[in-house]
Amino acid sequence: METTFMEVGLIIGIATLMSLAVRFFKQPLIIAHIITGVLVGPSLLNLISSTETITLFSHMGVSLLLFVVGLSLNPKIIREVGFVSLVTGVGQVVFTTVIGFFLSLALGFPARTAAYIGIALSFSSTILILKLLSDKNETDTLYGKISIGFLLVQDLIAICIQIIDSSLNGGANAEILVLGTVLKGAGLLIALLLAGAYVLPHLTRIAAKNQEMLLLFSISWAFALSLLFYKAGFSLEIGALIAGITLSLSPYRYEISSKMKPFRDFFLVLFFIMLGYGVTFTDVSQYIVPIILFSLLVLIGNPLIVLILMGLMGHTRRNSFLAGMTVAQISEFSHIFVALGVSIGHLGSSILSIITAVTLITIAISSYLVLYAAKIYPHVSKYLAIFERKKAQVTIRPGKRKYDIILFGCDRVGNDLIALFGKMKQRFVVIDHNPEIISALTKKRINCIYGDASEIELFEQLHLPDVKMIVSTIPDFDINSAIISKVREVNSSAVLVVVSHRAEEAMDLYELGATYVILPHLLGGYHASMLIEKHGLDSDKFLKEKIKHMEHLKIAANEKRRSFSVRY
Repeated sequence: METTFMEVGLIIGIATLMSLAVRFFKQPLIIAHIITGVLVGPSLLNLISSTETITLFSHMGVSLLLFVVGLSLNPKIIREVGFVSLVTGVGQVVFTTVIGFFLSLALGFPARTAAYIGIALSFSSTILILKLLSDKNETDTLYGKISIGFLLVQDLIAICIQIIDSSLNGGANAEILVLGTVLKGAGLLIALLLAGAYVLPHLTRIAAKNQEMLLLFSISWAFALSLLFYKAGFSLEIGALIAGITLSLSPYRYEISSKMKPFRDFFLVLFFIMLGYGVTFTDVSQYIVPIILFSLLVLIGNPLIVLILMGLMGHTRRNSFLAGMTVAQISEFSHIFVALGVSIGHLGSSILSIITAVTLITIAISSYLVLYAAKIYPHVSKYLAIFERKKAQVTIRPGKRKYDIILFGCDRVGNDLIALFGKMKQRFVVIDHNPEIISALTKKRINCIYGDASEIELFEQLHLPDVKMIVSTIPDFDINSAIISKVREVNSSAVLVVVSHRAEEAMDLYELGATYVILPHLLGGYHASMLIEKHGLDSDKFLKEKIKHMEHLKIAANEKRRSFSVRY
């Protein structure tokens, strides 16, 4: 115990120093954690002997991360992005596996080895991307939801492949084993849906009476389902994800999420350190060419496949590009899969060294690609037009291109604004990059354009000098900056209303020319203070406000439900 305590303390100390160093150079902290793992690993300083305990901690971090992600993946969101995530996830795995297989054959690897390499190159790191998207606060964006969706699809495929590979070694019937696992999984999901509907709400209500009890209940639920799914033949992490999803409709999900994040972050540091710890450099020098080619396939080929698939399904090149960047690395499963192949005699140990090198290269580079994708996109946008399926403008009055009001984004507060603009009897148009939202607006005969606010070509079609008001509900500083700059170049009198989540960015937007910047958190506090000033301590007046608010929420929920049902 003393040895483990000292080793954990030592590696956390080294990780802190490495984090300070990379932070000074404005680099991602994940890089610091992986470098720390390499430093303390057997290839260099070899400081860790309690690998089993630290690995256990790292798995706890992954489970807690997926639990927190599951809290935001309620069934409505799954319904929203389920189809595109399924097609993209399966398609990318299939195409990368085939390309990787033939590339490996061309490099002189035997057919069975080539198959292992192709499969290993097809899976992306769910844990890495979830961490990066969480750091950027973009898990709730359209591309973030789609990315999380197809990464989870990849994980399910990976589990099936691992089951088949293990069964081939044990002499079991793969079809029967996979079918049994699927049936067990379906049975567990049905049981959990029933529990989530009839039992879980009562338990969470009891637990929420005490903050400490709520935290303990949440952790217990996450670990209980992780163990349950593990015993059923799945991974611990899948169980934790399902645990989060079952609590996603709870009114306490935000409180649970905020309390879990400190635990998640600590244990995740150990996960990335252990990822770096597993890096070995033996036999790498003689495989430089395969390592470079495999890395290029992952860094360039995987994003291109996602670009093509999402483009065919009607998504904008920007969303397709941002989502594509999330698959530009290979995952920890690739290590597990190849290591399994080595242990059962299908592969030589040199293949594990190759995959390890490709993992390190692609994770390091893709971390930058994901973090800076929004800044890279404007420089490559014009070359990505071939991946975008253009959709014509939809309007009640064909040919009319001049509007009094332009609304960018309709996913959150947009529905309220649309209702208001309709009452104002103003000519308005909605611009959104989500094909499902455009389909819903078209069905309701609302003027709309399928497009992306970051595209320069779009602004050239909008007759900006004649616009009286532009409202952007997109909380992206770069996009709002571009909108303000483009409008102010040709129209100095238009009212420009944008959204921001940070006070300092709001001040910058004002300096650029915004008329008003909405800060949801500050606005919520201001609205609450106005209500208290208006009604004082009169519970009857607050009850009337509650009734009005609930009616408004019901209308918003029905609007959202109808928009989902357009496609599904």
